[in-house]
Amino acid sequence: MEVLTEPFHYAFMQRAFVAALAVGVLCSTMGTYVILRKLSFIGDGIAHASFAGIVIAYLRGANFYIGAGVVAVLTAVGIGFVHRRGRISLDTTIGVLFTGMFALGVYLMSQQRSYAIDLQSFLFGDILAVQPEDLWLILALSVVVAIAVIVLFRGLLYTTFDPVVAQASGIASPAYEYALLVMLALTIVISLQAVGIVLVAALLVTPAAAAYQLTSRFAPMMALASLFGAACTVGGLYLSYYVRASSGATIVLLATLLFFASMGAKYLLRATARAA
Repeated sequence: MEVLTEPFHYAFMQRAFVAALAVGVLCSTMGTYVILRKLSFIGDGIAHASFAGIVIAYLRGANFYIGAGVVAVLTAVGIGFVHRRGRISLDTTIGVLFTGMFALGVYLMSQQRSYAIDLQSFLFGDILAVQPEDLWLILALSVVVAIAVIVLFRGLLYTTFDPVVAQASGIASPAYEYALLVMLALTIVISLQAVGIVLVAALLVTPAAAAYQLTSRFAPMMALASLFGAACTVGGLYLSYYVRASSGATIVLLATLLFFASMGAKYLLRATARAA
C-alpha cells in the first residue's frame, strides 16, 4: 500500500497526478475523433505551431498557456479555412501552417541575445513542474472542452462518419469541423505541460488507436480510449517516479506498449473465434 501512497506525500506529485488524469482522459476522448477522421498528423502539427505562441508569451511576459492557446486555435482555424477555401488536402495544409508557425517561434527566439526559458520542458514536457495556477487552468480548459464535446456530440458523430449525408440532413458540417479543430487545439495546449510538443501527438493518438483495435463502435471506443488514457498517464507517472525517468516519455512508452498489447488481444480473439 505504501508503494501506491508514497508519491502523494509530495504536493507537486499530487498536482501532477490530477493534471495527468485530466490530460489522459481528455486527450484520449478527442483522440477518438482523430483516429476515425484520420487526422493523426494534426496533433503534431498544432503542437509545434503552439511553440510560436509560447515564445510570444515569453517575450510579452504573458502566461505561456494563453500564448500557446491563442496561436494553436488560430492555427487550427487557419487549417480548416485553407483546406476548405483553397481546396488543398488536409495533410498538406497542416504541413504548411505548422512548419510556418514553428519557424516563426524559432525566428523570434533567435532574435533574443539571451533568454531565461527552459525550452526542453516545452519540447518534452515536465508535468512535475505544474503549479497550482497551471493546474486550475488545465482543469478549466478540460471542463470547457468536455462540455463542448457533450453539447456537440450528435453533430460531431454524424459528421465524423458521413459528412455528406450530415450536410444533406441539415447539419452544418463546416461549423462542426471548425469546432472540432478548436477543441483539438485546446486539448493539445492542455497536454503540453504533461508530455511536451514532441510527444503530445502520441498521447492524442495512441490510446484511441489501442481502443480501436478492440471495438469499432463509437461510444465503447471513446469510453475505452478514455480508460486507456487515464491508465497510461497515471501509470506512467507512477513508473517514472520509481525508475526516475522522464514522465512524458514514460507515459508515451506505456501507451505504446498498451497499443501493441491491444493488437495482440485482437488477433487472439479472432483466432479463438475461428477455432470455435
